[in-house]
Amino acid sequence: MSESGNPTTGPAEKRARWWRPELGLALVVLALGGFVIAGTLEVSAAASRLGVGPRFFPMLVGGAMILVGLCYVADVLRGGRGDPEESEDVDLDAPADWRSVGLVSGVFLGFTAVLDALGWIIAASLLFFGLSVALGAEHRLRAAGVGVLLGISTYLLFVKGLGVTLPGGVLRGVI
Repeated sequence: MSESGNPTTGPAEKRARWWRPELGLALVVLALGGFVIAGTLEVSAAASRLGVGPRFFPMLVGGAMILVGLCYVADVLRGGRGDPEESEDVDLDAPADWRSVGLVSGVFLGFTAVLDALGWIIAASLLFFGLSVALGAEHRLRAAGVGVLLGISTYLLFVKGLGVTLPGGVLRGVI
């Protein structure tokens, strides 16, 4: 008979009850929060006129991720479980859509490959457009327009608003 008093519960089953996917996700969130904070500590830039520099939001996000990760770890260790989604129409027996995973991964890899050469505005526009098409956008012209708007607006937000340097690429000197 095992420690729990249940004759059918062995050491493997006891370990399986302790280690659940929820705990793995909680530890990943915790580790990512630490990674964000560690990476942010390496950023050296002056604060803006308002006192908010390029380190503020990453530190805020990293701290929030650590807090959420700690709460999630505590919840899982105390027996909390993730509830299955009832509101979504998901077929759990359907195979994974590896084509979409490959396309999205390829778009991100392509973005990193062309970022320095083309610059943020063009590379980010291509990234947003490519992701929308890979995820099933029906109106490609609209997706291209939205991609360009997102590329320009994120560039202006980071460069002009936060003072972060992003690659100019072929548009260097024009922007």
